[in-house]
Amino acid sequence: MKNRYAFLLSPTWLGWLAICAVFAVSCYFLGQWQLDRRDAAVEENNRVVENYDEAPVPYSEVRDLFHSPAANDEWTVTRMRGEYQDEDFMLVRNRGHGGQVGYEQLVPFRDSSTGETVIVSRGWLPTASEDGSLPQYNPEPPQGQVEVTVRLKPGEEDISRGAPEGQLASISLDEYQQHLDYPMATGAYGLMAQESPQPAQQPQQLARPQLDEGPHLSYSMQWGAFGLMSFVGWGYAARIHARNRDMEELAGGAPMEAGTAQVVRQERMREAKRQRRKQNGQYSDEDVEDAWVEDRLRPE
Repeated sequence: MKNRYAFLLSPTWLGWLAICAVFAVSCYFLGQWQLDRRDAAVEENNRVVENYDEAPVPYSEVRDLFHSPAANDEWTVTRMRGEYQDEDFMLVRNRGHGGQVGYEQLVPFRDSSTGETVIVSRGWLPTASEDGSLPQYNPEPPQGQVEVTVRLKPGEEDISRGAPEGQLASISLDEYQQHLDYPMATGAYGLMAQESPQPAQQPQQLARPQLDEGPHLSYSMQWGAFGLMSFVGWGYAARIHARNRDMEELAGGAPMEAGTAQVVRQERMREAKRQRRKQNGQYSDEDVEDAWVEDRLRPE
């Protein structure tokens, strides 16, 4: 058995084994990457479950979260009472909702109890069909004293992309601050849940986030299977190679070249296979008949 597989120590076969090892290691890290993505999705789902439907708390109790939010603070529900600073509203471009692309309407809201200003996303606006640079409508927020219930969302990164006057490329609160002459919370903003009094026309409310882990676990298992299959393929190729060498030895010598000797080679290979089955105790009546026929048909 050792001599039969001695070719595995050749540079060619060791090189293929090394390639399989590198491929398997790559598959392992790709599988871990998928598991990390799944863990992030699970954490997001847990935040939604824990915070999304909780009873709102006064803004004065969670005001620090809007300046320095932690990951677990996302979706915290809070209630504020104050006034919209509607003259300083901004639109955020390229916001998806229900399979469409539109805008989010952002309006500064000044809380009466603390005097602090928080950005509130009042919802989504569809793009005008005749002019993609503007929403179809842009409803004004209610005037005077308003009570709003919002869910905390961390601010987004500045994507360094230009936008027309009065618009933003992302909900970058630091960038928004540059357009105001008064301070505001730049760590997080409020996503509209409810406002009172309710105006006749409002932006469309964004949908509740879906609790979906995604296919990351199955992808991770697939990458692990791919890594193992590389070694299985290497072993299978080695077995086939060893078997072919055995057949060639039983056929009576080194491998024959293709061409006129092909017929002779095939006959030798068939005979070698019969001999192999005979050695393994798998010689059947059909093999006996085939050998008898070939012996009678073989020219004198």
